[in-house]
Amino acid sequence: MKYVDEYRNRHRVKQTTDRIVAEAQPGRTYNIMEFCGGHTHAIFRYGIQDLLPDQVRFIHGPGCPVCVLPVSRIDNAAALARKKDLILCSYGDMLRVPGSKGVSLQKMKSCGSDVRMVYSCMESLKIARENPNKQVVFFAIGFETTTPPTAMAVLQAKKQGLKNFSVFCNHVLTPAAIQNILESPDMRDYGTVPLDGFIGPAHVSAVIGSRPYEYFAREYQRPVAIAGFEPLDIAQAVLMLVRQLNAGEAKVENQYTRVVTREGNRKAQALVAEIFELRKSFEWRGLGFVPYSGLQLKKRYAEFDAERRFEIPQIRVSENTACQCGAVLRGLKKPRDCSLFAKACTPENPVGSCMVSSEGACAAYYTFGRLGRGALKVKSRE
Repeated sequence: MKYVDEYRNRHRVKQTTDRIVAEAQPGRTYNIMEFCGGHTHAIFRYGIQDLLPDQVRFIHGPGCPVCVLPVSRIDNAAALARKKDLILCSYGDMLRVPGSKGVSLQKMKSCGSDVRMVYSCMESLKIARENPNKQVVFFAIGFETTTPPTAMAVLQAKKQGLKNFSVFCNHVLTPAAIQNILESPDMRDYGTVPLDGFIGPAHVSAVIGSRPYEYFAREYQRPVAIAGFEPLDIAQAVLMLVRQLNAGEAKVENQYTRVVTREGNRKAQALVAEIFELRKSFEWRGLGFVPYSGLQLKKRYAEFDAERRFEIPQIRVSENTACQCGAVLRGLKKPRDCSLFAKACTPENPVGSCMVSSEGACAAYYTFGRLGRGALKVKSRE
């Protein structure tokens, strides 16, 4: 197949899900975590769950970069935005995430703070060049997918000699989060979720390759199937996992071969390695402090590190106790289990980050009608 529409063909999808129905063993459950929030939205957008047998259960993972950022880092960004002669640049979703007092960057912008939405970190460089008398901070978030562009922005800033540009770095790593889910004592305190296998993220894997997941298959005996975002991609990945589990196997399979390789994007990896280094620990919403799960700028690029330039403090901020976003990110609860869902918390008035992001599980449930109903929306192209 060479066209996207072929991966949305109703009959091909139905043939694949019929195979899953036929091969799923009676009396057995298949608990599959789709780590990436993009997969969560695709599952609900196309009604994939409605085509699968009851014993195949999706567990929504923490693969939403906006969702996993803790409130403390939102408050740090807000403190930066309050500074005189400072422009804070951010991707759009981050502007709407509430801080500890319910105040978002969007609300701060409406009250006079110079907060600007950008579509790429390179826009922040342009803003810095156009405003030489102001400090410009790029609020960098995301997994391995968005880290190389941030690295390139830092490299360009150094080449251009920009003295008023810096990065507030909040880039995090997928493998560290998966390991935390599988073995962290803190996670056991929160409660455990039976996980039989993972649908591996697509965009992240395009950068890091499939090799890093081999460790989880080998050491934890959890199969991984990397999948694209189309309905046939996801159905084929589920079939791969069901067949592995039936056979008692645990290996990494790459359904998304049209994009992902075993080695990944070596140039992007080298660029990230040039600019960034591991933090000893980084806090995630829902997962707590996860060792070696975040990145920071190396010392030779310290002049572009907002945390060094502005001496941003390390703080701890309690989550809203009524919001179950943390439990949703850990896979312990579904969005409907939260008393605020679709009531006090909606996309127009979000209480938690899972309702804000276009990759958040709560937003997926709300947007695609998972309030007790669902519909298959797969195209019927022959």
